[in-house]
Amino acid sequence: MNTDVQSLTFTDTIYHVKRGGQGAVLEINNLDLWYEAAQALYNVTMQIEKGMVTAMIGPSGCGKSTLLRCINRMNDLIDGLRIKGEVRLNGEDIYTRGADVIALRKRMGMVFQKPNPFPMSIFENVIYPLRVDGVTDKTVLEETVERALKGSALWNEVKDRLQESALGMSGGQQQRLCIARAIAGDPEVLLMDEPCSALDPIATAKIEDLINELAGQYTIVIVTHNMQQAARVSNNTAFMYLGRLIEYGDTETIFQMPKSLRTQDYVTGRFG
Repeated sequence: MNTDVQSLTFTDTIYHVKRGGQGAVLEINNLDLWYEAAQALYNVTMQIEKGMVTAMIGPSGCGKSTLLRCINRMNDLIDGLRIKGEVRLNGEDIYTRGADVIALRKRMGMVFQKPNPFPMSIFENVIYPLRVDGVTDKTVLEETVERALKGSALWNEVKDRLQESALGMSGGQQQRLCIARAIAGDPEVLLMDEPCSALDPIATAKIEDLINELAGQYTIVIVTHNMQQAARVSNNTAFMYLGRLIEYGDTETIFQMPKSLRTQDYVTGRFG
């Protein structure tokens, strides 16, 4: 099987996502991305359904994290970046000239590979997005903390120590705290870049349970190397390879009846 980029033609990409009743919250159309002269994404087109969990899978370096960071324009921070195509959030092109990137990122919650709590109290970690917006109403802040911590299945574990440093929490608790911080601002989309890669199996199971609980309330896009995790938590799955979207569909189809031989080889462990 050829593995060079040139061997991947546009006809390799298969789109067969079953449309849900809520429509698409994110639309990615003919997206190309270059780092200086090196192209990293090739003509990616896909729609992310509202209220669904969409997993991005593929071998290391296939472009899935790059694509995820295009959604909230985190790639803008990289020198020499060039993008062609469009990404629409609820119909708005986020790459249009004059787009407010700061406002955009407030509409996106982001959870990274390693937990990154701030060196402050649990309470202040959760309300940090509200502090940035200048919210000072004590009742609003307290209600937000309780809502977000309950939403991240952390409230019962920390409700009596909200003023303690977040750095004293376990790794799994810290990651759930970061999820609480991400949802405190009630984002339209929650982005997760391998959120369990630094966690033990028990903490990973708790994060997966949390994703299942948040599904429906939030549109979630998760990048994962763990195919079993993708199968457990997602409604739809996108398989990427060498910067191209090879196949995208409902998770059961991708794992049990893929239409692309490359997808079948990957999900059955023949490569990757």
